[in-house]
Amino acid sequence: MTAATAIAPARELHDLPSPRGLPLIGNLHQLPPATHHLTLERWAAELGTPYVFRLGRTPVTVWSDIELSHAVMRERPHRYRRYEPIESVLKEFGCNGLFSVEGAAWLPQRRLVMQALSIPHIKAFYPTLAAIADRLRRRWEAAARDERVVDMIGDLKRFTVDATSALAFGEDPNTLEKDGDVIQQHLALLLPMLMSRVNAPFAYWRYLKMPRDRRFEHAMAEVHRYIRALMARARERMEPQQQEPRNLLEAMLALRDAPGSDITDDDVAANVMTLLVAGEDTTATSIAWALLFLGADDGLQSRIAADARRALGDAPVCQSYDAMRELDSCEAVCTEASRLHPVAPYLSFEPLEDVRLLGVRLPAGTKMFMLNRPAMLDARHFADAARYDPQRWLRDHRRDGNANAPTHETRAWLQFGAGPRVCPGRHLASVEMRLVVSMLAANFVARLATDPANIHEVCAFTMVPSEMPMRLQLRDRRAEVRSDARPY
Repeated sequence: MTAATAIAPARELHDLPSPRGLPLIGNLHQLPPATHHLTLERWAAELGTPYVFRLGRTPVTVWSDIELSHAVMRERPHRYRRYEPIESVLKEFGCNGLFSVEGAAWLPQRRLVMQALSIPHIKAFYPTLAAIADRLRRRWEAAARDERVVDMIGDLKRFTVDATSALAFGEDPNTLEKDGDVIQQHLALLLPMLMSRVNAPFAYWRYLKMPRDRRFEHAMAEVHRYIRALMARARERMEPQQQEPRNLLEAMLALRDAPGSDITDDDVAANVMTLLVAGEDTTATSIAWALLFLGADDGLQSRIAADARRALGDAPVCQSYDAMRELDSCEAVCTEASRLHPVAPYLSFEPLEDVRLLGVRLPAGTKMFMLNRPAMLDARHFADAARYDPQRWLRDHRRDGNANAPTHETRAWLQFGAGPRVCPGRHLASVEMRLVVSMLAANFVARLATDPANIHEVCAFTMVPSEMPMRLQLRDRRAEVRSDARPY
């Protein structure tokens, strides 16, 4: 730090550039719920960062410095916390689990979830994941034979709910082979309502229930009924002399029943719901965004199909964990899609004490939005940053020691977060992406059933495609795959 920097006076919030707003409501009228992330990014391009906008009278600072994002996340949960309204709203939903819980309650819950989602556990569970992926294949095969348009987002969410439930709770709801009232349809309402209530100027729902609020409360009642029944069945399966829990739900129930435990049934239920929502939404959305590019590029899809067929052999789904690890290109198409269409367009925090960041003084509790996409579209981080290029994720420039290699700064990609609270489900997400994309490419030719221009970004806490309809055609699995063929 230079002497000039050391003595430079700190800027205050009122010194930061700000979009023009209105009295009392601030900038609320300029932030359409479904596309507010685009407005935040536009203001960043126009004003630079950091800037400040207002939700009513509450100032919110916006940042896009990737190193600052890493620094803030490294100091969680002791110096920074997640945006406080998220935790308070999720408490009302009965869903204040590992994602949103703060303080001393976080670490013991983290240890439990990390154990359940560890690499050895997922490796042992892999045959079940492969069986669920094959169930998805059969569903898609029936649609292909009937020439039906497939709602890919809905089907992918069914897959991830089945996978998460089987892995973490010891039960497979088999939503892929059911139609009508499945748990996923109720869960789908949670994140959009979370986004709506977190950004509401006041808690109107505590005084007046709109039709949307009543529908949501009915859905949450159904989800909680489902979870409590899940917990009851798990207790019935737990043997009195059982040495080790067989899944995450049993581990949480064992901790709940341990002498001196301060874990309650409500805490267990909140984490069950958290895992269902996280597993259902984020991974399914990452795969769906990849389909936007695969479905519009026959050449790319053929190359991925060849790569997948080498790993799958004659099987319709990748049969072994070790073979799955060879499917780097199948994960790369999802990773690159989420660089251009980030599932988390921004992360939200607030400091627990007064801090000074990039010369700006932030009092404790100041709201902070950390934009993710600007850094991922920055030529300083990624060569030809606006172009969809999955191959960039298959090269390790630092290991190759190639000074002339295209710029590729993986630290700028923050879809799983960073620091102590990095997403514990990132390895499961990687396995699911590889399984589903390889299965799709090896068995089907998939084409968008709409003009790509009709597919828009919708920010409902996570950033999802407005739709992803596809037509599937059975691929000729007898087609010769040259052993020396390259995926790109």
